Parts: sequence; structure tokens; C-alpha cells
Amino acid sequence: MMTFDEILPTVREMLDAHQADVKRIDWLLINRDLYGRVRLIAPETAREDDASRTALETLAVRFAERLGAHAYPPDLAILYEADKKLAFQGAAAFRLEGHDNVWLVDRLATESNWASIAPESTGAPRVVFFSIKGGVGRSTAVAACAWKLAQLGKRVLVLDLDLESPGLSTHLLPFERQPRYGITDWLVEDLVDNGQSVFEEMYATSELARDGEIYVVPAHGREAGEYVAKLGRVWMPKIHSEGRRDSWSRRLQRLLQALEERLRPDVILIDSRAGIDEIASACVTDLCANLVLLFALDGNQTWSGYRILFQHWLRAGVAQEIRKRLQIVAALVPEIAPSDYLADLREHAYDLFLDTLYDEIEPADTEGWSFDLADETAPHRPLAVRWHRGFAALRTLYGRFEQIDENEIRLVFGDLIDFLLYYLEWGDGYIQVIDGGRF
Repeated sequence: MMTFDEILPTVREMLDAHQADVKRIDWLLINRDLYGRVRLIAPETAREDDASRTALETLAVRFAERLGAHAYPPDLAILYEADKKLAFQGAAAFRLEGHDNVWLVDRLATESNWASIAPESTGAPRVVFFSIKGGVGRSTAVAACAWKLAQLGKRVLVLDLDLESPGLSTHLLPFERQPRYGITDWLVEDLVDNGQSVFEEMYATSELARDGEIYVVPAHGREAGEYVAKLGRVWMPKIHSEGRRDSWSRRLQRLLQALEERLRPDVILIDSRAGIDEIASACVTDLCANLVLLFALDGNQTWSGYRILFQHWLRAGVAQEIRKRLQIVAALVPEIAPSDYLADLREHAYDLFLDTLYDEIEPADTEGWSFDLADETAPHRPLAVRWHRGFAALRTLYGRFEQIDENEIRLVFGDLIDFLLYYLEWGDGYIQVIDGGRF
């Protein structure tokens, strides 16, 4: 019995077996619908050419035989379109390896696909704090980095895009300084062309900044209101009067651009939702991130989750576009035997990158993108964020930051902050600051 995971290998096998016939067609889409059923979409010219049409009909029969319930019946398995772009219809798609004229098109129930990588921002650097699982101290790290960068004179824009588990803003703002609106309010109002009415009241400045500025954009405003009802609508695409369609992530990108134009930050820190869902996908792949910090606990759940994501990028042919933006962060490094913990985590991170994102190169090859286990400039080299009972016990960091002990910040977040400072200065996320002398 054919299952979903066997669809793609079987399709590749059948295309290889009919490679000569497939090559005669200008382009071919293997369309996998919402239910996981496969049909073919080909250009109108193929229907008019007897040899091409016969080849497609033969493939349709073979697909039905091999894919079973995951294929349309042969008489319904072929669609013809005049324009390839219209046939894509904005769906997730990637070219099949070994077939330059064939694409797999996935029609997904959500617009999260992780396979469309937006180019890096050319404005203020955008740094995404991401993790496969929650509870790793990611939001605390965002707040600490924002605080330190502002102490050094930076204008920092902080966005709480952990919409399903909001709260970052309370680390940087007391209740009375929370803005009236938040990101969910704007996304809902934008659907009815009313986003501008909440825009100027959806960010606030933190009094914790010394020489710089911290602009905080929360997930929701001071009063959450009908947050659950709003959250159920933020993913909606916007249909403009002329028929143009904006996905929810494209709408989010518009908001980020507007905030950047209005506030002129030196750096943008984005707290992403954990896991592999719509919000996380938008943060990591759609918002033009320059650097993606991958928070990791040394456990099977972490590494299996990242492996799923890295392998998806490999299959989609976008690994080279995203891999140079990634950096592992060791979260909640224990107080007991921290060196042993970091050594184990580094080794597991190295195994993951070696199996997926690093190039296979010969020892003398200097052109490939690969690193040794001990390389201090490698993305698998973990930036340590140490567990600290004083921070772990806090309900909010705001009070702690008002009377901050900079030695504690250095102890817990120094490695990560040094890295960010060097990144902002030189734009190279893979050269670590070793001397630790930036505080």
C-alpha cells in the first residue's frame, strides 16, 4: 500500500524511466493536491503534439498503477495550462533533481512551506531567534540582547512574533507602557484596509535603554481583547480590490517594512514561534532574515526536529540559500559540567550539519562550504546561553533590568551578545569574538 512518504521517490523513479518522453515537453508540473493526490499539469502545446500527449497519458496510467489512492484516475490525471506561472498559482514548488523541466507543486492547507527563501534584507539586519521546541529561554535572550545593544547606543526594534504564546514585551516594558495595539491587531485591521488606524499605537519605547533606543512591538496590546478570535484571522490572505492577493506572510513583511521606515532601527530582533508552523516559517524564510539563531537543547527532540527541517531544505533545493544564515545557540547550558555538555552539543550539531547542509569535499578542497568539528567559525559551534537560577525564577525581566548586574548578563548571555556585536559590525555571522572584551 502506497503512503504519502513514498510518493516522491516513486514519481522520480517513473520520470527517470520515461526521461526521453518527459524531455520533449516544455515544462511539466507534478501537482500534489491538499489530499496528497497527484496529477500532471502540462502546457497546451503538449496536448496539440501527438507524441507529447501520448507520453503524458502513459505517465498518467503508470501513476495510477503505482501510486494507487495517491493518484487521480488516468482520465482525470492530466490538466493543460497555457501559462506555467498561472499553473503554479502561488503554491510551494521546487524543481525535481535530474529533470530541469519538471517541478513538484504542493498545494498545502496552510501557506507555510519553508521552501521559499526570501533574499536577505539590505536595510537594518534582521535577526530571528528560533527554536524547534519552546521553553528554551529564547524570549529572555531576545530581551537581554536588545538591552545590551541599546546600552551601546543601538536603535533596536524588537518584534514578538510568538503570537500563540505571547509575552516578550513584558520583559522590556511595564504594564503602563504597553502600547494600545499589537501585531495581531494590525494583521486583522489590514484585512479591511484599516491597518493605518492602529499603526502609530502598536509600538512603545523601553525606559531600560541608556544611550540607544528599544522599540517594542508586542503580539497584542495592553488589553488583549478578543485575542483568540483575532488570532484565528491573522493567517488570512488579503484580496485587494483589483484581485491581487497578499499571503499573510507578505502582509507581515509589509508591516515590518513600514516599521523599519518609521523607526529607522540599527537592528531588528524577531522572536519567532517555536516549532514548524506558519509563524515560524514566515519568520525564518519569508521576512528577509540575515541571521537565524537556532536555539538547541542537547536532546533527541531538538536534533530530530532540526533534521526534518534541514532535509526539507535539501529536497526543495534551497539549502544553499539559507544555510549561511544559520547559527546554533546552546540554550540553558547547565551549571554542572558545562564544558562536557557543550562538547556533546557541538558534536551532535556537527553531525547534523555534516549529514545535511555541509558540502562533501576532499581534504584539500577549499571551495566547498564545510567546517571541521573544532572550527570556531562554524555555524555548528554553539553560542552558550547559560542557565542561571536568578533569571529562571523571574516572572518578568523588566524589574531585573532596572537594577542590572552586568556581570550576570555577561555570565549568561555574553557569548551570544559578543557574536551579535561582531555580526553587526562586520556582517559575517561565522566569525566568533573570542576575546570576550566588548562589555
